[in-house]
Amino acid sequence: MKTRLTATGAALLALLVAVLAFGQPARAATGFSVANGKLYDANGNQFIMRGVNHAHTWYPQQTSSFANVKALGANTVRVVLASGDRWTRNSNADVANVISLCKANRLICVLEVHDTTGYGEQSGAISLDRAVDYWLSIADVLAGQEKYVIVNIGNEPYGNQNYVSWATDTSNAIKRLRAAGLDHTIMVDAPNWGQDWSFTMRDNAASVFAADPDRNTVFSIHMYGVFDTAAEITDYLGRFRSAGLPIVVGEFGFNHSDGNPDEDTILSYSQANGIGWLGWSWSGNGGGVEYLDMATNFNPAALTTWGQRIFNGANGIRQTAKEATVFGGTPPTTPPPTTPPPTTPPPSAGCTATYAVVNQWQGGFQGEVKVTSGATAITGWTTKWTFAGGQTVSQSWNATLTSSGSAVTARNVDYNGRLGAGASTSFGFIASWNGTNATPTVSCTAS
Repeated sequence: MKTRLTATGAALLALLVAVLAFGQPARAATGFSVANGKLYDANGNQFIMRGVNHAHTWYPQQTSSFANVKALGANTVRVVLASGDRWTRNSNADVANVISLCKANRLICVLEVHDTTGYGEQSGAISLDRAVDYWLSIADVLAGQEKYVIVNIGNEPYGNQNYVSWATDTSNAIKRLRAAGLDHTIMVDAPNWGQDWSFTMRDNAASVFAADPDRNTVFSIHMYGVFDTAAEITDYLGRFRSAGLPIVVGEFGFNHSDGNPDEDTILSYSQANGIGWLGWSWSGNGGGVEYLDMATNFNPAALTTWGQRIFNGANGIRQTAKEATVFGGTPPTTPPPTTPPPTTPPPSAGCTATYAVVNQWQGGFQGEVKVTSGATAITGWTTKWTFAGGQTVSQSWNATLTSSGSAVTARNVDYNGRLGAGASTSFGFIASWNGTNATPTVSCTAS
């Protein structure tokens, strides 16, 4: 969580794979499964995670937290466990009890080993191979829980150093777990303290997915200061969608010491595109990031600003979470309104665009256009403007840009056209200028 992302949209995903290659799991799953870049529960219904992280290994006495986050609407909880290498080992009996608490509260349980955090950079951190040893040591309590449990091999398994072996080590860890008979959906975290500013996970995700004989792997990105603009968020998540690879936001915050994440875009883009997320974290944070507590002292009646945002805000848990159908029946339906609908028509889809020169030099400049959806979600956008000073575009990113004389048209690409209500994305370009470089008026049309 230390290094800023320096560029977005400049490089295409190195290993784009045909969607058909990921169309179905390699063998029938007994629980969760992945198909066409989406996660499905054991009943074959799509499941979109809407939940929180809970630091169970450091606060094992806080067992009421499972019921409390469920009461606030969550459908998933990501549970911090320890292998015993850096923190006290969570025993087989303890993990079995965690799973039973999740099931009793109708929550899907994502279990993760935290001892891998920052491997290669942080002293004492363990390898993914060592994390697999822990999973195999508790295999007896995982067996038969494939409908309710997702195994997150290791938290943030590399820091900002020595992460080049992430793809090989992750693939080998998956294959070891499968060879031992573990058929759960597997979740894998990105390197670079989970934030993948190097694009190591993004550019190697296809090969890692193909290494899983079950084709039942989900990728997890952690979004903190690296993801402080809408363009960075939509570009990263959009590339996984374009490649037909499953992605979730396994951790994110509304603030952080390394920058201010754009949580509004994380929530709105995820909702518009069916992407799961798990906010960090329920309670018990220390070391200067206490502001990431959602509840003060684990008290659900004392939600913090961050807690209110996650549970009760726009595109938050109460608005968007649907319980997994493996807990019986179908997801609850919204009751009919008790008051008549308003007589005014609903707002139509629309968008606005703003143009800015972000850098300029003799004879050239870098421009950026920010596109923002209106009161309703949109599925695509087109912007247009006319240069008045002889400017000519030579390069662009995050948009398909064409010119006819001085008239310029820029359309969304496949990964940034869908925007939730009020959400934004941006694209950039390099252009030449001669004489004057006046700012044109930009129009935006939504589809």
